[in-house]
Amino acid sequence: MDVPSAGYAFEYLIETLNDSSHKKFFNVPRLGGTKYDVLPYSIRVLLEAAVRNCDGFLMKKEDVMNILDWKTKQSNVEVPFFPARVLLQDFTGIPAMVDFAAMREAVKTLGGDPKKVHPACPTDLTVDHSLQIDFNKCAIQNAPNPGGGDLQKAGKLSPLRVQPKKLLCRGQTTCRGSCDSGELGRNSGKFSSQIENTPILCPFHLQPVPEPETVLKNQEVEFGRNRERLQFFKWSSRVFKNVAVIPPGTGMAHQVNLEYLSRVVFEEKDFLFPDSVVGTDSHITMVNGVGILGWGVGGIETEAVMLGLPVSLTLPEVVGCELTGSSNPFVTSIDVVLGITKHLRQVGVAGKFVEFFGSGVSQLSIVDRTTIANMCPEYGAILSFFPVDNVTLKHLEHTGFDKAKLKSMETYLKAVKLFRNDQNNSGEPEYSQVIQINLNSIVPSVSGPKRPQDRVAVTDMKSDFQACLNEKVGFKGFQIAAEKQNDVVSIHYEGSEYKLAHGSVVIAAVISCTNNCNPSVMLAAGLLAKKAVEAGLRVKPYIRTSLSPGSGMVTHYLSSSGVLPYLSKLGFEIVGYGCSTCVGNTAPLSEAVLNAVKQGDLVTCGVLSGSKNFEGRLCDCVRANYLASPPLVVAYAIAGTVNIDFQTEPLGTDSTGKNIYLHDIWPSREEVHQIEEEHVVLSMFKALKEKIEMGNKRWSSLEAPDSVLFPWDLKSTYIRCPSFFDKLVSTVLLPKSQLHSSLLKMPMSYCIWETLSQQIIYHLLEASLGAVLLLSI
Repeated sequence: MDVPSAGYAFEYLIETLNDSSHKKFFNVPRLGGTKYDVLPYSIRVLLEAAVRNCDGFLMKKEDVMNILDWKTKQSNVEVPFFPARVLLQDFTGIPAMVDFAAMREAVKTLGGDPKKVHPACPTDLTVDHSLQIDFNKCAIQNAPNPGGGDLQKAGKLSPLRVQPKKLLCRGQTTCRGSCDSGELGRNSGKFSSQIENTPILCPFHLQPVPEPETVLKNQEVEFGRNRERLQFFKWSSRVFKNVAVIPPGTGMAHQVNLEYLSRVVFEEKDFLFPDSVVGTDSHITMVNGVGILGWGVGGIETEAVMLGLPVSLTLPEVVGCELTGSSNPFVTSIDVVLGITKHLRQVGVAGKFVEFFGSGVSQLSIVDRTTIANMCPEYGAILSFFPVDNVTLKHLEHTGFDKAKLKSMETYLKAVKLFRNDQNNSGEPEYSQVIQINLNSIVPSVSGPKRPQDRVAVTDMKSDFQACLNEKVGFKGFQIAAEKQNDVVSIHYEGSEYKLAHGSVVIAAVISCTNNCNPSVMLAAGLLAKKAVEAGLRVKPYIRTSLSPGSGMVTHYLSSSGVLPYLSKLGFEIVGYGCSTCVGNTAPLSEAVLNAVKQGDLVTCGVLSGSKNFEGRLCDCVRANYLASPPLVVAYAIAGTVNIDFQTEPLGTDSTGKNIYLHDIWPSREEVHQIEEEHVVLSMFKALKEKIEMGNKRWSSLEAPDSVLFPWDLKSTYIRCPSFFDKLVSTVLLPKSQLHSSLLKMPMSYCIWETLSQQIIYHLLEASLGAVLLLSI
C-alpha cells in the first residue's frame, strides 16, 4: 500500500508524533473538529484510511467528506476503503494466487518484467481449510484411573472404526498414559514423567504432547491429499513480495490473524496508521476485539485490494451496544456471546457495524471481546468493534508486544482519538441506534438445536428439548409422535451394550472456531475433565469426541497446566489444527450408531463449541446440534444426552456409587484464573510466533519450484494457467499523467476493466511498460 506523498489532498494534516519515535501520521481530528469527535470509532478508522489514500481518483475529497458527514450520509452513499492488508484462506486463496501467476505469464509474453508482478498490499494466506478428520482415535494405554472406576477403552488408530482390542502406546511396555492426581500444573511425579517421556512433540515443539498420533496421521494425509496445491502455495510464498503463507498444521486463519499477524497500528515508511484487514473468511471479524477493523469479503474484492484498489461499501449504520454490569462467576465467554447474539438478532443489525461501549466493556478481557467479535456473522453484522483501551494495551504487553512500539501506539491512538478512555464517559460517540445489554442478566446457555440465535438456558435445556420433539418440523421442531418420544434402541459397541434415545449425544467436539482463543473456557474444560476423571466419570466410547485447537498455543497451555491428559482420558484427543468438525469434516459415526438412529428414527445430538449448528451440518443423521462452551461440551459428553436437568440429575456415579452432579466438578472462576495467569504468559506467545516463522517439518521438506514463472503441469486437472489473457495486446494510449482521466471516459467493454484479472494486468503493465492493455476484439 502506498503511503502519502507530496501532492496528496490532505498533506497539510501530516504531523510528527510527539515521542521518541518521531513517526509521521495524519492528524485527522483537525479535519472535522467537533464533527469528528462524535463519530463512532469504527467510522474514524474508515475516515483515516480515506484521508491517507485520497488521490483524487480512486479516493476523492468527496468520499472523505461523505465519511466525515457520516451522521447524515449513512446508508445513502457508497465509499471506498483501503484496508492495510489482506488475509486469504486456502480455498479462496488458490484462485487469487493462480491469477497472479497467470499475470506473470502475460507480462512476460508482452515484453514486460514478470518479477515486477506482486500484490500491492501485504497478503497473508493461511492453509487451514484442508484438514479432514480421517483418524480420530489414539492408541492410549489402559492405565489405572486415579479417581476410581473404569476409563474409556481406547481403540487402535483407524480411519473408519475403533477396534475393541486394547493396545499399549506405540509399543511401550510400561504405562505412560495415566494422569497424576497431585497438584495441578506443577509437572512433577507421574505426570512429569508421562510428559517428558512422550517421544513425539506437538507441531510447534512447544511441549511434548501425549498421544499425538492422530495429529500426525491426519497431517500426513492432508499433505498427501493436497500436495499439488501446497507446492503451488510454497512457490507463491517464494516469488511474490508481500505474500506470506502460513502452512498447514499452524491454525485457522482468524486465530493466526489474532495471535500473530495483527499489528493494531501499522507502520510503513515512517508513517503510522490503524491496522485493518479484509479477507475471505467470515470470521476475520475476530480481530475487531483488539480494535482492528476487519471483515470478510468475496474473492474478487480481495483480489482488487491485492491490486491496490479499494473495497467499496455503503456507508454503514453503526449500532452502539452499551454493556452494563458484570457477568456472574458461572457464565463463560460463550454464554455472553450467545446472549448478545440473540439480542442483536432480535434487534436486527444485518449490514451494519456494531460498536461496543459502556462500563461493562472494561469487565471483558480481550479473549472475551474477540469471542464476541468472532460471532458477529452469526448475528448478521458486518463487524463488531471494540475500540482500543487500557485492557487492549495490557493484553499486548502481556503477550510480548515491543514496549517502545506499544508506547508509540498509545501516543498515536490518543492523538487521533482512537483510544477509548474509561474515565471519559461524557465523550461517547453518537450512534445510529443504541441498545443496552446488562451482563448480569446473562445465564449459562447453549444455542440450538438448528440455529445459533436460538438460545436456551442450561436450566431449561431438558424442557426445551422435549418441546422441540413435540413442535412441528421447522426452525426448532422435529414433530416426533408422543408415543415414540420415549423409544430406546440398544446397540452393541466394543463388547458392551448401550442404549440410544432421543437426545443422545453422538458427537462432542471442542473445535477451532469460537472458543479456542479463549484460555479461560479451554482451561475450564480441562479442569472439569480432571475433576470428572478423578470422580470416576467417563464418556461412552461410541460418542465421536475430538479436540481441534485453534493453534499450538492452546496445546501448550493445556499441556503445561496439566489438564490435557484428562481431556484425552475422556476421549477429547487432539485431532489436528484446522476447522475440522466446524465445517462438517467430522469422522463418520459407527455403523452401530447409524443403524440405531435409522431404526428408531432418533433425534440424536451433536454438541460443539463452534459457531454454526445448522441441521445436518455435522452429519446427515444428527438432526439436533447445540453450540455450547467447551466445559459444557465435556459435561454433555459425560452425560451422554442433552435431555438432562443438570440441577437435579447426576452426570453419573463414582466408584462408591455416589451421585456426581455438574456443580460437583464445575471449576470456580478463581481456579481458572489462577491457572490462566500461570500458564498463558509471554513465553507462549513468543514461542508461537517463532515456531510459525520456522514452519513445520513437512512444510519445510515439501519440494516446490523457485522459478520466476510457475511451471504449469499441462496434465493437471486442478491448477491450470487460466486463458484470461490469451487475446490481450499492448497498445500505448496516453502519457501516464493523463491515463486516469482518460480511463474514466473509456467504454467499459473496451477497457481492461472488463474483468478484474484484466484490470490487474493493466495496472501491472502500466508500471512495467507505461502502456494500457486493450482487448483484441
